[in-house]
This record gives sequence, C-alpha cells and structure tokens, in this order.
Amino acid sequence: MFGTSHGVMVANAFYENVARPEGNVVLEFRPRPAQDMLVACLWSRWVSPDGQEELLSFAAITDEPPPEVAAAGHDRCIIPIKAEHLDDWLQPQASNLAAQHAILDDRERPYYEHRLAA
Repeated sequence: MFGTSHGVMVANAFYENVARPEGNVVLEFRPRPAQDMLVACLWSRWVSPDGQEELLSFAAITDEPPPEVAAAGHDRCIIPIKAEHLDDWLQPQASNLAAQHAILDDRERPYYEHRLAA
C-alpha cells in the first residue's frame, strides 16, 4: 500500500496500551501545544474472489518514539505529517518512494504529554 494508497487521520491525541508493574494501562498522548495532527496512514480495499465480501481497512504509520513517549513506556509513535506535504502524501507516485519517505522524515515533531486515559 505504501506508495499507492495513502490517507491521513486528523487527531489531537492518541492512545496506547502500556505494560506497567501494576498491569496494563492505557495512556493518552497529546501534543503540546495543543494541535490537530495529520497522521500518516495507509488504506486498503479487499474484495473476496466471489465479490460478496468487502473489507476496507487502514493503519496509522508509526516509527520509533520520541524520548517522552519512550519514557512513558511505549515503543512506537504515530507520524504527523506537515500540512505543506498533504497533497503530495495523498497523491503518491509509486515510482518515487523516496519522496514519500522524505515526507515521513520531514514530519511535525510535537512534544507529547501523557496521562492515564479515563
């Protein structure tokens, strides 16, 4: 799907399961300053061979976490792309995957505060 079926999800927080000594907890991570993030995603459409079933799916692209997310106990983090790259991200050229990787590398890098999710 990379290089052909790109999307974004607008989010102002994300949630992750984190193992703690007292058990599994769900943490909420919010960028500071508060902002909407354009989270890089991939999507897919599958149709069964008989054409009777369809599955639409998507996944957020993640990478190594920034220090504050790692310190909270999670090992991945979403990739918010810059608004200036939105059109290029949503209209990828499969023949130029380096351009897509460059968009992911030139990402927004907010600081994430976290708290226990309610």
